[in-house]
Amino acid sequence: MEKVLFVDDELLVLQGYQRSLRKVFHVEIAEGAEAGLSMLATHGPFPVIVSDFRMAGMNGTQFLSMVKDLAPDSVRIMLSGQADMTAVVAAVNEGAIFRFLNKPCPPETLIKAVSDGIQQYRLIHAERELLEETLTGSLKALADVLAIIDPEAFGKAARIKRYVQGLAEYMKLPNIWQYEIASSLSQIGYVIAPGSLFEKMKKGETLSPEEIQVYEQCPPTGADLLTRIPRMKEVSMMIEYQLKNFDGSGTPRNSTKGYDIPLGARLLKVALDFDTLRTSNMPRAEAFQELESRIGLYDPEVLKALYVVFVPEQKHTLTPLALDQLEPNMIVGEPITDTTGKVLIPKGQLLTDWMIRRLHQMTNGHQVKSPIYVIMPTNSHAGISTSTDADKKPTELAVPSMTASD
Repeated sequence: MEKVLFVDDELLVLQGYQRSLRKVFHVEIAEGAEAGLSMLATHGPFPVIVSDFRMAGMNGTQFLSMVKDLAPDSVRIMLSGQADMTAVVAAVNEGAIFRFLNKPCPPETLIKAVSDGIQQYRLIHAERELLEETLTGSLKALADVLAIIDPEAFGKAARIKRYVQGLAEYMKLPNIWQYEIASSLSQIGYVIAPGSLFEKMKKGETLSPEEIQVYEQCPPTGADLLTRIPRMKEVSMMIEYQLKNFDGSGTPRNSTKGYDIPLGARLLKVALDFDTLRTSNMPRAEAFQELESRIGLYDPEVLKALYVVFVPEQKHTLTPLALDQLEPNMIVGEPITDTTGKVLIPKGQLLTDWMIRRLHQMTNGHQVKSPIYVIMPTNSHAGISTSTDADKKPTELAVPSMTASD
């Protein structure tokens, strides 16, 4: 039976509800609004909450208004012994009341109202579940497309995600899922750029004005893709502003700067530049010092979090494995190549089921070169590594720890 919370400041009335409704619902009672809030915190969630209007200290309208903030999914029903239209209007407007019932209320009427409320609660959750599954599926499809079209960009996005996740958790940011999605898809717009552009960037060669323009258009392209998906407006802004510097320079070329830049974009900016230095085989401490020397380019609080979370050394052993021994969440310690030397999965990539299946299904006549060197993560965040120490076998490879205590 679904749980229903009844709140009234008269204990006899509450006990009456329990007696008359116990065969239909799982009835919990709270004597007064304060007790109702306490019950909500300790025994919630409740699909339906029924409150009396006239209560000492805090009336039903005030109570259900607080319930709306604390448990917005709970369906709220008001009972009142007086035909007060002003109270009815206030209850509907302030407490978003689902039903308003007059006292004394016949049991069959109360049962019908509560049953309708439970049905409404189920509909809300079913709709949210459908939306979340659709959203998750759409985002996964985009990430899979990126992995197929540009495995290297996908690998970079996976490393960026672990950086951003670590920063967000350390900073105790709400809605971390938004930052995780933004980082996972931060590179999706780069599918429009030719591979030659990134080769020039790797070699430190100067880009032509046309190539710079293409490069700067990549984040807005990725942002445009996400704006077509529900609830992704904030995430798309993070991606669009990922190349924006804290002092206002960079792209987009507008007046936005400092804390007006989306926080997710400020996280991405630090993670992207740190990763670029790390993939050029710069040690962690030196990479951080380089970022710190670039005055005005980064959010100071994000830089501080980067230092605490990712600069301390943590030693892991490179483990040689056969292809059949690979498992999801292992981290590639050296590039996985075929027998011709073609890179299939870059160093630092977090392996997924999909990647492992692709390695097993290779049909181009070239076998995957063995052994494959991986880093076994000790926790869900371990393992962003691009250290040159990976060239030595057997060896200990330094990867960033996720918390100061690790």
